Amino acid sequence: MALDPQLLDILACPDTHHAPLTHDADAQTLTCTECGRVFEIRDDIPVLLLDEARPGDAA
Repeated sequence: MALDPQLLDILACPDTHHAPLTHDADAQTLTCTECGRVFEIRDDIPVLLLDEARPGDAA
């Protein structure tokens, strides 16, 4: 099951800047457009915990 497009529209980075996230369906990740953190999607559930995120290219 894929993530609902309406859910993707409202999801934002949980950090204080609350920037939008980009979705990579193949990698099953969401990436913050501002800080670059990468959030996993596990069992079709986005894990938007800062402690669980990994740094991305923009971090």
